[in-house]
Amino acid sequence: MKKGTPMSLFAAEWGTGQVFWSMLWFFLFFIWLWLLIAVFGDIFRSPDLGGFAKALWVLFVIVVPYLGVFVYLIARGHKMAEHAAAAAKAQDAAMRQYVQQVAAPSTADELAKLADLKAQGAIDDAEYTRLKSKAIAGADGPAAR
Repeated sequence: MKKGTPMSLFAAEWGTGQVFWSMLWFFLFFIWLWLLIAVFGDIFRSPDLGGFAKALWVLFVIVVPYLGVFVYLIARGHKMAEHAAAAAKAQDAAMRQYVQQVAAPSTADELAKLADLKAQGAIDDAEYTRLKSKAIAGADGPAAR
């Protein structure tokens, strides 16, 4: 590139300090957006706030954004942590329940179901014996649970 071209003049105007300063402001703006989204998310999912209180907080954060967010963090920051912990606990419980539902049943569960089917008359003795031996043989195989 030749000296004096618009690109080299533009690059010459930006010193190391200005680049650092611009990056700092960019990251601060990004953190600000993240806090704003987190505060709005907490306002709307907070079960301990009524509709009127939620409307006031939203209005406060929209009208005076910086002050609104910082006041919310000071006034209800502990509640944000409680809500996040409760949401994580609920998500963990839902995951555990899902895994238990889709996981293959144990041999004892299969035998109990077979006994119930036999007691209800849904299967006869021969089929019960065949399915029971199949369930027991499956438990002794390489993929034993």
